[in-house]
Amino acid sequence: MTFHLTSITGHKARAGLAALALALSSTVALAAEKLQYFTWSGYELPDFNKSFLAAHPDGVEASIFGDDDDAFTKVKAGFRPDIAHPCYDKVARWNKEGLLQPIDTKRIKNWDSIFPVFKNLPDLQAGDGKVWMVPWDWGNTSILYRTDLVKNPEASWNLLWDKQYAGRMATIDAVHDTPIVAALLAGVNPFDMTPEQMDKVAEKLREQRPLLSSYTTDMTSVEQALASGQLVAAMTWNASATSLKKQGVPVEFMNPKEGMLTWACGFVMLKDAKNVDLAYDFINSRLDADSGKYLIQSYGYGSSLSTAFAGVTKEELEKLQLPSDPEVMLKSTIFTGPMKQNDDVAKMFEKVKAGG
Repeated sequence: MTFHLTSITGHKARAGLAALALALSSTVALAAEKLQYFTWSGYELPDFNKSFLAAHPDGVEASIFGDDDDAFTKVKAGFRPDIAHPCYDKVARWNKEGLLQPIDTKRIKNWDSIFPVFKNLPDLQAGDGKVWMVPWDWGNTSILYRTDLVKNPEASWNLLWDKQYAGRMATIDAVHDTPIVAALLAGVNPFDMTPEQMDKVAEKLREQRPLLSSYTTDMTSVEQALASGQLVAAMTWNASATSLKKQGVPVEFMNPKEGMLTWACGFVMLKDAKNVDLAYDFINSRLDADSGKYLIQSYGYGSSLSTAFAGVTKEELEKLQLPSDPEVMLKSTIFTGPMKQNDDVAKMFEKVKAGG
């Protein structure tokens, strides 16, 4: 009798272990079927990929990076999402490290609706109808300032070096933003510098350092400080101008005589992506015209899609300081392309920020 009970208990234990193993394998399978998306804060919103979520409810898990230099460092160190969202000027670095796989444009349903100026960018072409990045968003970097606290400033990046506003200005903590502006003011090509020219840029950055309240990529904090008057001017992206104007804060997004910085970003697929089919579904969802329209109207950024602009009125675009054709914008701005000395400039910038 005792033997019989022991046998039953053993059978139950084995059955329980089998059920547990089945449950664990199902959990792993479900996890593997969830797209891993690595992106900027604010770009994880479900409104940007409604058709994807309709087909794959709860089908994406987003991780947030501070900027795409941070993203590059993490991916290079072993973090492996399926899709990441860097900007164009970084794609060649990701590719050089062997982090990417090409994306087949035949599987991108609205590829032909992407503005030629973006889909034909040099470092994107992978040959045989494939690309290293699918462009999705573009926008500008400039000075956002309080019009009631900074009266009629000269339209120049020099505002962020104006001593009368010391301690009440902030700038973006990224190598492809603040050092580029310093280079423009120093009369140096930001994208290809000799060691002597880099020294000139470093000196310009040193002039600015004691005037700043912070170097940051936290635009929410910058917007709050501008709204309260703690800051009177800051380097920001379009979205901050759009947000504060909607709140009724008296701000202006400057068009500096030296040129705004214009950037373009998009989706790359990691070499070790586990969910390739989901990745294509996600990219296609993000390339719905409604997704691009939401990007324009909510953040004031440009969509890579001509069809997205078709859904936004001329009056709205004028308020957002966006032309319906990005090529018009690029005639008067500085397009942020790859920096040949990116790593050296980054080290120099870190040294300057630290007081060196």
